[in-house]
Amino acid sequence: MLSVALVEPEIPQNTGNIARLCAVTNTPLFIVGVTGFRMDERAVRRAGLDYWNQVVVTRHRDLNQLQIAQPAARLLFFSTKGKRSIWDYSFSADDCLVFGPETRGLPEALLEENWERCLTIPMFNPKTRSLNLANSVSIGLYEALRQLHQNRQSSDCSMSGESSSSSSR
Repeated sequence: MLSVALVEPEIPQNTGNIARLCAVTNTPLFIVGVTGFRMDERAVRRAGLDYWNQVVVTRHRDLNQLQIAQPAARLLFFSTKGKRSIWDYSFSADDCLVFGPETRGLPEALLEENWERCLTIPMFNPKTRSLNLANSVSIGLYEALRQLHQNRQSSDCSMSGESSSSSSR
């Protein structure tokens, strides 16, 4: 199952938006490392994270612990430094989309060690630095879901011998 991991998120509103996204898509959310805000029930409610009870949230001390807990998952690291576009990547159902902190992103050493799994979201204005974290997670998750849905429809069609546009009238 697709999942999302936030490494040391700093801004509660971004995490809240991402939690809502994960709730509506039934996507597990992993919080890795120390957050820049409290995550107790009162703080979550005050930050407007009213979808928190609708998403499966798991905390992990570090990325190693995440990988041990999710041995089948292929960790995909999102960064503006990546050279491989999400549009040119084939997502799998067990992928875990990993995003870094808002102010600094994922560590460069981690990206270099995992360069073949380092993805970027195309940005067309060279004068802009990056997208908002919640927007990046939305774009990345929905691209993965689109590909997986499209692949499932294609395999369903090939198994039944019908195209998705055919009618059964």
